[in-house]
Amino acid sequence: MAVGLSTQASRARSITISQRSQTSHLGFTFRKPGSCGIVRIPSTRLKATTAAMSLVTKTFFLDSFAQRQWDDPNYGGTRVSYDKAAFVQRIQEEFDKGSPLVDGYAPFCKHIFVPNFVGARLGALRVTPDNASKLRSGFTRRRPEELAVLSRWFSAADVEVPEAKFLDIILYSREQLLAEYAAMPAKDKSGAAAAAAGEGQEADAVLPDAPWGIISVKAQDEPFETPMQPITMMRNALGREEGGSGVALVREKYEAAVAYWEEHATIVEGARPNGE
Repeated sequence: MAVGLSTQASRARSITISQRSQTSHLGFTFRKPGSCGIVRIPSTRLKATTAAMSLVTKTFFLDSFAQRQWDDPNYGGTRVSYDKAAFVQRIQEEFDKGSPLVDGYAPFCKHIFVPNFVGARLGALRVTPDNASKLRSGFTRRRPEELAVLSRWFSAADVEVPEAKFLDIILYSREQLLAEYAAMPAKDKSGAAAAAAGEGQEADAVLPDAPWGIISVKAQDEPFETPMQPITMMRNALGREEGGSGVALVREKYEAAVAYWEEHATIVEGARPNGE
């Protein structure tokens, strides 16, 4: 795929011709194979694309879904204070040194477990008689286009949160991410999600060209996968249109998740979490 600045756009800063429309913004242009048409990424999306390229290695990229853990003070779970590009590079180094990709709950999901090199504190805490009275609850959503669900959490200000021993890096295949972004409702989309909704060729251009996207980082004491929250399993079973992965609910795994999360709750630094 050839990539370059549109000559006409760079001179006139007014018009770039695409198969679908005309626009007055500058950006990269991509010629579709076997076609004289041009698929174009506007300058606003170009900035996001350029920034995203620093968050990719030969194997991994930091997906926008995971970047909430850096950018959203109300994220429910593990918060990360570490340079994003350096983080992805470190995961690549751990992989190159022999840390394996461990199978996840579906063929498109993998895990890589690494030492907690970012100093992250646990993303969830065990519920005990001493702290149960500090639990909070409410309806929250991860993204504007998703349905709100009932959640419970600890405020970080109310409990003592120790530093974790490991990081569970949760990975989705690039193909799965493209499929999920394409299926989500169009409203409130940005970046790869917006591109996938509008034009498949644009989505390929926006989403980094590496096989595995980092979609979540879990700081924990166990060097193995802990159960996802039951409501997340339900959301996955609802399908991609509702923000899930489309994987059917397995009753035994659901019951195991209930047993785990009946005794644990996520930790939130802000007033309330954005999602489960």
